[in-house]
Amino acid sequence: MRDTPLIPARRRLLAALGLAFSASWLKGCGDPAGAGGDLPFEPLDLSDARWREILTAAQYRILRREGTEPPFSSPLDKEYGDGTYVCAGCFLPLFSSAHKYDSGTGWPSFRQPINATHVGTRRDFRLIIPRTEYHCARCGGHQGHVFDDGPPPTGQRWCNNGLALAFVPAGRPMPGLRPAEDG
Repeated sequence: MRDTPLIPARRRLLAALGLAFSASWLKGCGDPAGAGGDLPFEPLDLSDARWREILTAAQYRILRREGTEPPFSSPLDKEYGDGTYVCAGCFLPLFSSAHKYDSGTGWPSFRQPINATHVGTRRDFRLIIPRTEYHCARCGGHQGHVFDDGPPPTGQRWCNNGLALAFVPAGRPMPGLRPAEDG
């Protein structure tokens, strides 16, 4: 008996479909800034051991393992002073107090980031329904998710974990970006 060409053709079709699905699912995951590599700063790439030394256990779980803090647990949710919110991992400025609002969700929420190149986005399917997850473009630290249910003028809600941020009040000097070797 001869091998029928139907089986190899079916395998090729299934392989092609699998690759197409994988490519669409991974779209945007490779470039942490989503900016094509034109970043106004040097990316920070530290070892996992170094991140564990720098961050608290809770910050590590959120920033490096994409965890989520309980709603209403962060003091930054009710922080409404003038200032800048920086990444707790590398100190890159991410949000301005001018764009903060009370979303009622229990997490600090913003209408937009300070600079679009300071955050990178990718699709997140952990809850089955696709969401847009965002990270600090410099260190890759998980910040939260962005939704299209925010106030005008952007209509966006950048919902952030408070432990992933540090607040720098207006009038205080901004921290320098964390260096690659700060020991």
